[in-house]
Amino acid sequence: MKAVLCKAWGPPDSLVLETLPDLVPGAGEVVIDVKAAGVNFPDVLIIQNKYQAKPQLPFSPGSELAGVVNAVGEGVTHVKPGDNVIAYLGNGAFASQAKAPAAAVVPMPPGIDFETAAAFTLTYGTSHHAVIDRGELKAGQTMLVLGAAGGVGLAAIEIGKAIGARVIAAASTDEKLAVCKDHGADALINYSTEDLRERVKALTDGRGPDVIYDPVGGIYAEPAFRSIGWLNLALLKGASLVGVFWGDFARREPKANQANMAQMLGWMKEGKIRPHISARYALEQAPQALKDMEARKVTGKIVIVP
Repeated sequence: MKAVLCKAWGPPDSLVLETLPDLVPGAGEVVIDVKAAGVNFPDVLIIQNKYQAKPQLPFSPGSELAGVVNAVGEGVTHVKPGDNVIAYLGNGAFASQAKAPAAAVVPMPPGIDFETAAAFTLTYGTSHHAVIDRGELKAGQTMLVLGAAGGVGLAAIEIGKAIGARVIAAASTDEKLAVCKDHGADALINYSTEDLRERVKALTDGRGPDVIYDPVGGIYAEPAFRSIGWLNLALLKGASLVGVFWGDFARREPKANQANMAQMLGWMKEGKIRPHISARYALEQAPQALKDMEARKVTGKIVIVP
């Protein structure tokens, strides 16, 4: 097998591609021949030792993948060799083979290609948990999404529309906003050329949005929050700032997370959600994929195809 390895903390160019022995599953484990692996911003941070998860060196980055089961260990009964599967794991996806705990492996629904399946788990899982579980968005309400052209942003737009909400998408270029519109956004704000607060006020008849999804932070977080329903500072309004940590939610509440995933896979079959894949990279191009992610050149999702 071939794997992209982080052997020392550093930037994407410090990664190396090596040939390693094929993997063998232990009890309760599944070895998967990787057909596509999703790339996410935490991957950029993990290799530089800037993320809360700190794998032991050396390791292969990448936390989500889709592929074909190569072998299963003792006690694994829900999948078998030859099955198409989706897996979410801490690391190891940027390789031609990956090993995952059986609990992290789910059968891939028919009619979905490997690249789409690999681009689904983290972004849609995060946004579903954020928008519905934490933000409690309801049908008929209005949600503002910042950084809306990124992977979690586009997922939030689609999830908001799937439950019947009105969605305002904010992004930094007209090209990015065109993608947001294509994925269902009702209204658009270019915060590089427009005043965010004034535009939000105009689009909501002065009421402000009911929910704001901010996966980016930075200079637009405060003006966005000032624009939420009951306009003004947190001291003077009935609003809350809530955190989102999907990975820990999935670990602590696996049944609730599985229900969320099942709901979204149903929406995918109905055409209500469709991951936007803007670029594909070969395994040896993984450093460039991470550099593009770090430079925020990515719209929607990018995937590595071994």
